[in-house]
Amino acid sequence: MAEKIVLAYSGGLDTTVIIPWLKETYEDVEVIAVCVDVGQGKETDGLEEKAKAHGASKAYIIDAREEVITDYIYPMMKAGAVYESKYLLGTSIARPIIAKKLVDIAIAENATAICHGATGKGNDQIRFELTVKAFAPRLKIIAPWRIWDIQSREEEIAYLVERGIEVPMTKEQSYSRDRNLWHLSHEGLELEDPSIEPNFDHILQLSVSPEKAPDCPTYVEIGFEKGIPVTLDGKPVKPLELMDYLNKIGGENGIGITDLIENRVVGMKSRGVYETPGGTILYAAHRNLEYLCLDKQTTQFKEIIANKFAEVTYSGEWFTPLREALSAFVDKTQETVTGTSKLKLYKGNVIAAGVTSPYSLYNEDIASFTTGELYSHRDAEGFINLFGLPLTVRAYMKENQQN
Repeated sequence: MAEKIVLAYSGGLDTTVIIPWLKETYEDVEVIAVCVDVGQGKETDGLEEKAKAHGASKAYIIDAREEVITDYIYPMMKAGAVYESKYLLGTSIARPIIAKKLVDIAIAENATAICHGATGKGNDQIRFELTVKAFAPRLKIIAPWRIWDIQSREEEIAYLVERGIEVPMTKEQSYSRDRNLWHLSHEGLELEDPSIEPNFDHILQLSVSPEKAPDCPTYVEIGFEKGIPVTLDGKPVKPLELMDYLNKIGGENGIGITDLIENRVVGMKSRGVYETPGGTILYAAHRNLEYLCLDKQTTQFKEIIANKFAEVTYSGEWFTPLREALSAFVDKTQETVTGTSKLKLYKGNVIAAGVTSPYSLYNEDIASFTTGELYSHRDAEGFINLFGLPLTVRAYMKENQQN
């Protein structure tokens, strides 16, 4: 009986090469292609037929678009996780669910191995394989980029040409791209030289550059319940509808374009251009509501949690006790994050335009310049004396040393 190998299949250059390579490299194997739809758009069209035409015995197309929003993106957003202050973890957050679906198919098909097209230099190999280890540690991992003789994308293209297989891209457009409903990333070609300014007109696909955005602002209002977005401009909205709309208006206004040199898990730096229009809007709306609803101590500690949450997500450690514990803390903080957040989008900027909540900690009687009953100006003197006591003691010490 043929050994079954489950392949994480996208139909892109790498996985198009991998199907014939697996069949040429391993004797008597059956390749089962699995594409998990997390918002790749038209990239999933015709993939089942394409995979079979290139040698796969079976192909699965799994619609996980809503699940990736509710079970992965929303927890990350509630945490406020941003890697190295710029990256909204677009590729990182989609990998755990893709890998989990691969494991599910491998178990159902009684496969012995899972294969992925991640390179030996990248983060995705870690994200895929940690998830496999978390759920099916006995499954073998096949990572062609770590074992085959192919050294470049140009050699991959030549490999397909030699076998008469259609190349899924041109050499000039052979950026390494990853698209889902949260973002679109671009790496490779001239972007590998950090001294070169990205040609956004050539690269961007979801967005326009801020210079080409409209000259008038766009307003959007998002309503939240316990940190989860539930309304759009006052009307109930489903997760997919919300993301589609925010990506559309965000892209039109040049929102969420990031050029980042980041530290990969494997120790090297890499450069990428990321488009995250809808995600940038959603993060800003949620954060503005938190400013209104969370107390000082919780806000400050949550920032520490956000950094750790981002690191764990980036490193592929989603299915770990630590990530689950971080999410439990975050969920507790979100119990009062209910209300509406209004934003103004203008030429790449996301500007707060008003926020309301029944759990608002902003008290006008206290904050107003007009004296209210809840605050006495006289109380400030004693507070400052106590708060500044260490400074006073230190000043006396220095004075005594000089005498």
